[in-house]
Amino acid sequence: MAQTFLIRADRVIDGVADKPVDHGAVLVEGDRILAVGRAADLGAPDGATMIDAPGATLMPGLIDAHVHLAYSGASDKSLFRSEQADLNWASVALRAAKYARDSLRMGFTGLRDMHGPGGAIIDLARAIDAGHVDGPRIVACGQGLSITGGHMDPPGWADHATFDNMTCACDGPDGFVRGVRQQIKRGARFIKLNTCTSTSAVPGRYCRFEMSPAEIRAACDEAHLQGYMVAAHTIGEEPLAESIRCGVDCVEHAHFTDPSIIELMVERGTWFVPTLLVNERNFELTPEQLNADARHMAWLEASREAKWKTLEMARKAGVKIASGTDAGFLIPHADMNWRELALLEQGGLTAMEAIRAATAANADLLGIDAGRLQEGRLADMVLVDGDPLSDLSVLSDQARLRVFLGGREIQ
Repeated sequence: MAQTFLIRADRVIDGVADKPVDHGAVLVEGDRILAVGRAADLGAPDGATMIDAPGATLMPGLIDAHVHLAYSGASDKSLFRSEQADLNWASVALRAAKYARDSLRMGFTGLRDMHGPGGAIIDLARAIDAGHVDGPRIVACGQGLSITGGHMDPPGWADHATFDNMTCACDGPDGFVRGVRQQIKRGARFIKLNTCTSTSAVPGRYCRFEMSPAEIRAACDEAHLQGYMVAAHTIGEEPLAESIRCGVDCVEHAHFTDPSIIELMVERGTWFVPTLLVNERNFELTPEQLNADARHMAWLEASREAKWKTLEMARKAGVKIASGTDAGFLIPHADMNWRELALLEQGGLTAMEAIRAATAANADLLGIDAGRLQEGRLADMVLVDGDPLSDLSVLSDQARLRVFLGGREIQ
């Protein structure tokens, strides 16, 4: 028999309205929401469990739209390669399962994984869906598609180190069509392209366009034909413009842009995931940890400033903004993910808009039936001791959070 319970809180943020419901309540049966409204108007059926939470806020479960569960987020960049070379696929998946559980306990009931070697994160998502492992809802792309020697197929491995399936290297339109089909066969829920790489090699030139427009269009056409969205790691005016024109649905990072590209994003309905935290994180670490010389640090500073400018233009123009951190790359999983919301607020969004970016907007981007406290939706929720609309940092304290995934409280 499905469990029924009623939560009453000082505030209910439903992920839709501009203001919370004061003295609100949510009624849940099984894994779905039955009703949302004012506590005074919402009764509970006989036998239902009552949860009263004075001083608390009930809100949709948070979603991070840009993570890398296969990676640890080690603060020393020199460890990035060594920790990959030391792990087999089972170890990658088992470690990722811990990061996923930790994220869930911090209120993140959904994650969008933006590349994992060997299909390990797809396998983890399946294990969670089957109930073999406890974790959030994971929407994974499998491996990112990159040109040979491109952003996700870097050179520099020692001759004795082989890391098969580290990425899906493709060349030419036919190669990218094959890559899309391979990831879908493996179980990907969307496709990720790497249309450019970031570089500090040439002063004043901050990116290198890697995929040709023909390759981008071929990948997008094939993905869309099979019903899948396409996201792209892309920055810089030419890579961004061509990515959007050729059919990319969501741009990740997307700095070094201009107003004409922002207009194109609005026209095409393109999603934007700023990943502000990864840029800020660079300046919480030392150049030695980043293995960065003065030229590289100057590039990092330019990238940071460009991203704030892109967010401002996108916000004012009405671009669809989603919230993602890039956790796993210099960002440890779970404890820091909430900071992206605070940075969105710092960049001009209201606290409510930042919360919606990490709930309703991200649910739409991921295609999951959560992110809003509405009748019939999945009961993925966070009960927060405090008011995140006044102070988003209340989301940083696990002791203040009660997390529900599909109506089940996470212990």
